[in-house]
Amino acid sequence: MDTLQTRPLTPGFGVEILGIDLAQPLSEGHFSQIEQLFNAHGVVLLRGQNITEDQHIEFSQRFGPLEIHVRKDALMKHRPEIFVVSNVHENGKPIGSVDAGQFWHTDLSYKQVPSRGSLLLAREVPMRDGKVIGDTMFCSTIVAFKALPDELQKKLQSLSAVHHYEKGYNRDRPSGKRKPLTPEQLASLPDVVHPVVRKHPYTGAPCLFVNEGYVTEVVGLPKAESDALLERLFKHCLKDEFIYRHNWRVGDLLLWDNCSTQHCAVGDYEPGQRRRMDRTTLTGTAVA
Repeated sequence: MDTLQTRPLTPGFGVEILGIDLAQPLSEGHFSQIEQLFNAHGVVLLRGQNITEDQHIEFSQRFGPLEIHVRKDALMKHRPEIFVVSNVHENGKPIGSVDAGQFWHTDLSYKQVPSRGSLLLAREVPMRDGKVIGDTMFCSTIVAFKALPDELQKKLQSLSAVHHYEKGYNRDRPSGKRKPLTPEQLASLPDVVHPVVRKHPYTGAPCLFVNEGYVTEVVGLPKAESDALLERLFKHCLKDEFIYRHNWRVGDLLLWDNCSTQHCAVGDYEPGQRRRMDRTTLTGTAVA
């Protein structure tokens, strides 16, 4: 079996894998290498993937079971494993989530068992003056944690934080206020508490597991101290040396690890500049 060719996306994290066509059969050996690179690098890019919805799902399922998102209005009707992120409207209605993820967050950190990762496929990308817009930014929570002072690293490893879905759901958005969650949706997503520093479930690396999208407080600290600490950590994660900014092409399949990264979609496009992304979401493991 030949070794896959790769090139780094940044000096600190992320990797592009070359020469893979997921429309063709993928050997167990090559899949095993992809999974190892995914666990090690946090973000994996596969360009030029002209694949069907079924092939997207089938490749994703090789990592394990898939999540069905609580947002039923954004799920593909005939393929509920796919969460559609799009500003496209058909018959007067949006086909997916119009402005999802335009803040720094980790997918499904608000669940008792957070998502392992996500696989986002670019079907349509918006253009302005011949250039693609609507980038997605990522930060490495492993690299960010390593850069903290030793004393703060030690302190953080004894703390936990509250993750609250409604904080992200109800925030101000370009598309306006979302309709309220149903009682059933709210009941399915109670607040959860996770360690501020989470051990990566596959590599054991310490990850800074707080994000400004869903984390509301540090357990056991006075509100002022909790707010100040979280604000410091949120800003720290966004230093340039921890960031990868992805400029999309049609056919890009981007995989990211939801323990070792955070991400933010850049909403710099207008309603008439069509954007359509299909996302599958990997079920995770209990937080250690």
